[in-house]
Amino acid sequence: MKHLQWRTRMGVLALATLGSVSHASVPGEEAKGLWLSGDKAAIIEFKDCTDVAGALCGTIVWDKDAGTPADACGVTIAKLKRFDGEAWREGWAFDPRTKKYYKATVRTEKSSLLLRAFVGVELLGETEEMTRASSIPAGCKPR
Repeated sequence: MKHLQWRTRMGVLALATLGSVSHASVPGEEAKGLWLSGDKAAIIEFKDCTDVAGALCGTIVWDKDAGTPADACGVTIAKLKRFDGEAWREGWAFDPRTKKYYKATVRTEKSSLLLRAFVGVELLGETEEMTRASSIPAGCKPR
């Protein structure tokens, strides 16, 4: 009887532990959320794409230029099709300042998100390091 009680308690403990696992423990989920751009001029929300199952999209949800002609609120700046265990790959990044598209990868490293945009091969590119944001300041209007 004591053996059965111990197994039941362990089962309850295991279920409670599973219920408390965050999305961050799922590979690739660390990139999801709000990220402040390296120049601190925008907040990008990375989340599941609505049009491509299993893909990651990044959209500007706050822009310091909100309400001006330079406003980029609502612009999708990244779409990556798959996570390979190290980084999100097979996608693109868009620079709203230059209106140019680049091949891209997204990976997380400690408390940073690294968006690497490149032409040709990843080695020949530029990385923007973003930091996690806790909220979206007022400014952007829904499109």
